[in-house]
Amino acid sequence: MTLSCIAVDDEPLALGLVCAFIEQTPFLKLAGRYSNAIEALRGLHEQPIDLLFLDIQMPDLTGLELARVLDPGASGRPVPRVIFTTAYNQYALEGYRVDALDYLLKPFNYEEFLRAALKAQSYYGLIRRPVVALPETIAPTAPAPLAEPEKEYLFLKVEYQLVRVAFDDILYIEGLKDYIKVHLRSSPNKPLLSLTSLKALEEKLPPQRFMRVHRSFIVALNQITAVTRNSIQIGNIQIPVSDQYKEPFNQFLAKWV
Repeated sequence: MTLSCIAVDDEPLALGLVCAFIEQTPFLKLAGRYSNAIEALRGLHEQPIDLLFLDIQMPDLTGLELARVLDPGASGRPVPRVIFTTAYNQYALEGYRVDALDYLLKPFNYEEFLRAALKAQSYYGLIRRPVVALPETIAPTAPAPLAEPEKEYLFLKVEYQLVRVAFDDILYIEGLKDYIKVHLRSSPNKPLLSLTSLKALEEKLPPQRFMRVHRSFIVALNQITAVTRNSIQIGNIQIPVSDQYKEPFNQFLAKWV
């Protein structure tokens, strides 16, 4: 089962991210992208849509206003389910009043996006499941498995053993020539030392959760506590942002402000 989706956001970076996440998800199909709610409303009348990824604060017609006016109309098409994508948590209650399927608070990563998308897949799997009276001798077919979420950990070779490290436990990673030092929330004074390169480890990390900001540093984006023009702060640690990596980091910051 494939769900037909459209994305609506007046911020180009945020719209591009949602569209990329949709195209990355096997059971979702991107049927349209719009920079305002009025264009999206026209698009909804032109084709059947299952799922609407909808920003809230937009000019002319807000996402909440669009969600309120959705109706089957003369075509009799089912109303698409809505997943709100917004930087403002004060609209959560209003979102559920219009029967939103989920509410994603920016900045969100692919794991959070996938959880919301799986809710939509489960919902449509239930309402589209045919009701068939099977003979007692025939066992019902098992439902297709849901898409597997991304892994939440990696294994590092530390001394003579492989150590499992949860992504949520990583604060930042420091490159030291042929070694890396992984600084952890659970043991801030005892980082893990592993014989590998920063580049090799970077390829194993989910890019929506980690970013290289310097030739010697990778940071966990959800652990950043403050930023300045040329540095990042994680707790009491100040990490430089070099010119080579400043542009992608600024694009990430643009989703926050």
